[in-house]
Amino acid sequence: MTTRRNFIGAAGTAAAATLLTGTASQAAHATAAEAATPAGNGTAAADTTTARNNILQVDTDMRTNYDKLRANVLQQLGPVIVVENGMQGGKYTLVHQGQQFIEEPISPIFQLAKSIAHVSLGIFSVIAPSLDPKVPAGQTDMDARDLQLVAYAGPSNTEWITPLQAFATDLDAARRTLEDAGLPVDLKTSCAHILDAGLTYINEITRRRTFDMPGFQKFTGKIADDIKTNMYWAAKVQIEAVKDLFGRWKDKVGADAWHELYVVVLSMWTTSELNQNSIIIKHLMDNGMVDSHLIDLVCEAPSLPNAVHVALDNLARIVMDNIAAEMVFSKDQQLADALKGKPDLLSQEILTLLGDTNATANAAALNACPFHTKTKAKQALINA
Repeated sequence: MTTRRNFIGAAGTAAAATLLTGTASQAAHATAAEAATPAGNGTAAADTTTARNNILQVDTDMRTNYDKLRANVLQQLGPVIVVENGMQGGKYTLVHQGQQFIEEPISPIFQLAKSIAHVSLGIFSVIAPSLDPKVPAGQTDMDARDLQLVAYAGPSNTEWITPLQAFATDLDAARRTLEDAGLPVDLKTSCAHILDAGLTYINEITRRRTFDMPGFQKFTGKIADDIKTNMYWAAKVQIEAVKDLFGRWKDKVGADAWHELYVVVLSMWTTSELNQNSIIIKHLMDNGMVDSHLIDLVCEAPSLPNAVHVALDNLARIVMDNIAAEMVFSKDQQLADALKGKPDLLSQEILTLLGDTNATANAAALNACPFHTKTKAKQALINA
């Protein structure tokens, strides 16, 4: 969509932190006198440097003023819900009328179910460096170079045995105490199957001191349905908890304010597409508000120490750019949509100059967007 949601895209925590500081600290060192330094007082090279510095000062001034505006807009935001994805299913913060309300509402069943579902991934993490770096015949979906990077030690290495035996000790402890965990019957059964299969596989390969990819895949195939059962329970308790939380918070802020609710979901790149929290939340927001008010913000770290501020700082930029776009590019709706959305402002120019065959496809994608289609009529009026 062409609202300025997801604008941070694949940027990481470092980029998010830069947004907090902006360029205000740099601009603080520039004085009005420096900004107005006249040219023509020295050599041609010096005059060029002075002229260019004067030009660059314009952008420095813009960024300083932009940062001040963003800091002030941030103080006006609300209601906003910030979601931090985490092992417990999510930490939710409601920002409303100058207050923050924080909850981690997901049942422990969520994390317990996922923990046992990760048994096969845990085994893989230990043995992967000692895989055969050659892709097995028939394994068409595996990149050969990726496998080489992961299997860096090679099959002659046996350093995996000791850490895998340590992992088996933890699996055994979990299996012996499983009855006392208070799990639903079918979840307890699937967890037992996964743990038993994991222990059996570990015992087999440590006894032989060797393993191969087909053998590992045979092991994981046996527990595929059990992993799905665990996934079902994790999803079930998460949906129930988020629905209950949003219902209570909707009553707190009131229906009118809720209609304007922004939700910012922070997640890692690997879980940002069809993020579990975003999928649930989109069903709990008012109709017509998801495309513009549900924002997925990608960060390198799963949890930031200042996550709420990072989310609000980025949201302030999004809100500002939604308005700036229509004022700065009042006669060019495509550029306005770019400022509000994910495309870089120079993207179409670069695609055109490079003769990129995808330029047409990108334009078609914009036209397919409901928001952009809606604005085509407006553009026609502008051009009239």
